[in-house]
Amino acid sequence: MTGRETFDIFVIGGGINGCGIARDAVGRGYTVALAEMNDFASGTSSGSTKLIHGGLRYLEHYEFRLVREALMEREILWAMAPHIIWPMRFVLPFQKGGPRPAWLIRLGLFLYDHIGGRRRLPGTRTLDLARDPAGRPLKKIFRKAFEYSDGWVDDARMVVLNARDAADRGARILPRTKVVSARREQAGWAVEVEDLDSGRRETLSARMLVNAAGPWVDAVLSAALGRNDARNVRLVQGSHIVVRRKFEDPRAYFFQNPDGRIMFAIPYQQDFTLIGTTDRDFKGDPRGIRISPEETDYLCAAASEYFAEPVRPSDIVWSYSAVRPLYDDGAGKAQEATRDYVLKLEDGAAPLLNVFGGKLTTYRRLAESALEKIGEALGTKGAPWTAGSTLPGGDFPAEGYDAQVAALKARYPFLEARHAGRLVRLYGTEAEKLVGSAASLAELGRCFGADLYEAEVRWLMTREWARRGDDVLWRRTKLGLRLDDREKDGLDAYMRQDLAACVPRGAGDPSEGM
Repeated sequence: MTGRETFDIFVIGGGINGCGIARDAVGRGYTVALAEMNDFASGTSSGSTKLIHGGLRYLEHYEFRLVREALMEREILWAMAPHIIWPMRFVLPFQKGGPRPAWLIRLGLFLYDHIGGRRRLPGTRTLDLARDPAGRPLKKIFRKAFEYSDGWVDDARMVVLNARDAADRGARILPRTKVVSARREQAGWAVEVEDLDSGRRETLSARMLVNAAGPWVDAVLSAALGRNDARNVRLVQGSHIVVRRKFEDPRAYFFQNPDGRIMFAIPYQQDFTLIGTTDRDFKGDPRGIRISPEETDYLCAAASEYFAEPVRPSDIVWSYSAVRPLYDDGAGKAQEATRDYVLKLEDGAAPLLNVFGGKLTTYRRLAESALEKIGEALGTKGAPWTAGSTLPGGDFPAEGYDAQVAALKARYPFLEARHAGRLVRLYGTEAEKLVGSAASLAELGRCFGADLYEAEVRWLMTREWARRGDDVLWRRTKLGLRLDDREKDGLDAYMRQDLAACVPRGAGDPSEGM
């Protein structure tokens, strides 16, 4: 493998699992490269319901190990990234004759409160919806509810911050780079990659390959590795709609549908409500997936069973859809398929680790499990370290968001409170580095719409691999909800004209060589 850049581990896939594994591995002392054929979190990892949760409904399917692991992770992840993860209370209305009896729900919530080592999150309580503000937007037939704790996460930012931290620690991160082929050699793997922007190809060497391509994990096995028997994942489509804010309460709602499925209605980006998700088997290419008319009708009808004011298709301001690559365990219904992850190691002179399934909440534990497999194949390096770490910008107390906003506002009085709050939510303690020496809004450069200024766009291009308008508007921020078409086009044109500002392809600090 002489004459090529050589790594211990080559990771295929820039979703949460791939980026989490890369970060953990490089932090233990392995040399790591990662290739993602699109932008980071452009698939499943930005199409979630955006929750850090144990998975209350998984208890019905007896997935106690998965639920316990996920519950234990909630407070660990909150402490790792308090800018993009925070606690949220959920209101679960119930009525006599509903899909699940009250005693069963209460039993599930009792387990939820006690099997996961909850320390800081408050426990379950019962609400009288006739008196509690949570009852105001609901139909009057709902008189009682349970309220419990889980967490919220900016999913796409969690992915890119894992990639950022991996790069800062020395990993080579290759966005918009396709793995054309991977072939076993005497001492490892020869991995041919193509930069999809420039068309440039190169071959890298690695002692071990990690296939964490999510919905494309079987496609990688087939196309890049020449396998003809790759049938490991079950693709399940989940779609969400975003409507203008349906309620003022900061709590979210957990709705039980008559067909046994569940759905959330969640406060979203201050002025909106996020409603989802659906569960249906998906066949075909996950690229370009869109919500179907049937899913739109289903979400509107299901939410309207609970809200006094119906949810109509005309209320929708945005929708998104993604496929979950669940490990195919032969379940009869999509919603019954396991959400647990499965890791399969093919050992030998050129080991291969395939990653199937997983969820946002357990990505860190999945990475630790993957590193155990990597240690078996390559020899162990370092000890588990991520539980006590922080992601970039997350080095402040878990309950210190308001203090961070106040400090940023004091340092830069020209920032409006809402602007300062948004910057801290996205960048945490790094918001001050982003604003830098600016003494006025004018010194932040061109305004592209809303409160998106050139300084922030430049930060995202030089520090977070953003190259297109959509990278900024729909993954690293959600300002696509606030810019009009002309403003979106202007941002995209600006970014395409200045691609030289994109993150260099080398390892280490993403700003090196700027």
